[in-house]
Amino acid sequence: MAKLTKRIGALVLRLAAFGAALAALIVMVTSRERASFFAVSLEAKYTDMAAFKYFVIANAVVSVYSFLVLFLPKESLLWKFVVVLDLVMTMLLTSSISAALAVAQVGKKGNANAGWLPICGQVPKFCDQVTGALIAGFVALVLYVLLLLYSLHSVVDPFLLQKS
Repeated sequence: MAKLTKRIGALVLRLAAFGAALAALIVMVTSRERASFFAVSLEAKYTDMAAFKYFVIANAVVSVYSFLVLFLPKESLLWKFVVVLDLVMTMLLTSSISAALAVAQVGKKGNANAGWLPICGQVPKFCDQVTGALIAGFVALVLYVLLLLYSLHSVVDPFLLQKS
């Protein structure tokens, strides 16, 4: 019974992580706004910034991985490799969120030292969508940290029991 409960808990965590990474991906990909002031037209989209493209690619990789792991049989020997891949996905999410967050901060606040003006006043819908994508990405990251801890516990616990 305890094994079934652990398996269901891991499945729910994996489904939630998949959903959060997919949500972050979709929200970022659909973030676009056009603004014009005087004779100047500005279109803000995620493809304008490399950090946002990296965020999208990272969340796409994590979403595909999360989806595929859902169908891995529990008897498979690949579960020991899943621990390593969970760690890689956690690091990938961490780096992509960090990069996207840095660019989003410059977009919101600007950088007076570099002479970069904030753009969120001109394209607030775009900035709100980017914020939503970052929040969903952070939720995916937290879920992956929990999954990583669970995976480590699942692999190390039987190993320790064999030693005794």
